[in-house]
Amino acid sequence: MKFILLLTSIIYLSLSNFYCLAKETKSDEGILKIGLIVPLSGRHQEIGKSVLNSIRLALSKINNDQIEIFPKDNYSNPEKTLFAARQLESEGVRIVIGPVFHQNLIYLGEVQNLTFLSLSNKTTTIPRNVITMGINANSQINAIVDFIKKENLNKTIVLVPKSNFEDELRNALVKSKYEFMNIYSYDVKPDKLTSQIKQITAYDERKEKLEKIIEFVEKGIEILEKEEELKNLKKKYTLGEVDLNSVVLSEKELKNLKKKYTLLDAQINEEELENLKKKHAISLDDQINEEELKNLKKKYTLGEVDFDSVIIANFGENLKSVTNSFSFSDVTAQDVKFITLNQWFDETLLKESSANQIYFPSINLANYSKFRETYFKNYNKYPPQISILSYDILGLIYYINKVQGSDLKKNIFNKKSYVGEVGEFSFEDKIVTHKLDIYQVFDNKFLKINK
Repeated sequence: MKFILLLTSIIYLSLSNFYCLAKETKSDEGILKIGLIVPLSGRHQEIGKSVLNSIRLALSKINNDQIEIFPKDNYSNPEKTLFAARQLESEGVRIVIGPVFHQNLIYLGEVQNLTFLSLSNKTTTIPRNVITMGINANSQINAIVDFIKKENLNKTIVLVPKSNFEDELRNALVKSKYEFMNIYSYDVKPDKLTSQIKQITAYDERKEKLEKIIEFVEKGIEILEKEEELKNLKKKYTLGEVDLNSVVLSEKELKNLKKKYTLLDAQINEEELENLKKKHAISLDDQINEEELKNLKKKYTLGEVDFDSVIIANFGENLKSVTNSFSFSDVTAQDVKFITLNQWFDETLLKESSANQIYFPSINLANYSKFRETYFKNYNKYPPQISILSYDILGLIYYINKVQGSDLKKNIFNKKSYVGEVGEFSFEDKIVTHKLDIYQVFDNKFLKINK
């Protein structure tokens, strides 16, 4: 009896699976299957879920029931990413959105029937069937080079952090074909960073110059005081204010007195004097005073650096450490233009005084703000910034399929450029180039620089 029941169950399940398969096969006609490989659990699950939600928003905008999404959880793990890809391949999927992170791409070359549109921003060491859709270093450096050219900045130095991203950045700098004044690799450790920034800014030399100038100004104040004393002495002994029979200074004594207080004793360097006067509008007649001296003593150094702009290839707290190190070396946005990468409108920069007036390339702010508000209305929270990329990727796939046909792998490179929520982007040799705008942190706002 048990055997009969077991056999009946097996037959029932088999028939059920057959029915479902047949139903799926029937419904698959004309359906565009799109795979999705993202972390839906684990420490990066919020990113993965936001990507899925963004794709749902794109689907609702398209309003097309001929698209079906097959989401898979890769747990941010390379092996599980490969397993998910194999599953999608068996389900008839040919194009996949994801993975998010570069380290999860390493095994995907084994699944040649799939094309992956990853959200990663790295363009090196990727499998042949992967296209990285992130805002890469090439796009950012291109936008920055255009900016510094328009600003007539001819002495630009670049600070590249010692990290896994260093090679990517250096390749982008070379590819730009722009001649930078110097490219430095720097250590992100605070003590080593500060020491290196001091070297780059010639801190010790400029500090020594300031000390000499302070000494000079102090002597200048002293000289003026003594000149006033001398003037009174001369007046006393030449205008007849005392009895002629009184003892007066002899010519020799007066000469010695004048020599004692002469400017020659101060050993004034005329070149230093001129530089000082130009920089601080100081006149020996009446403007070398205690207030000028006080202002000088507030400074760490004196004298200009030999560069006019700095590209800091970093973000977040590491970026702030660099800008603070420059501030400690007495180099601020008043002296040079600071430019950075990978900001995505980081609002913490608005509260960082050392980052005030810093420039950075990014996607269109108006479009990004609109996307964030739409996302919030639907999910009652704001999305991680990267999720907007998945919104555009879904739109791109839909466009290619509708206009150019179902062979997505072939047709994705046929059109030179596309315009999405992130802005305009194009394909060349499997590398995506985003056309980015330049923004400035100024007065607690992100200002678009129209050049």
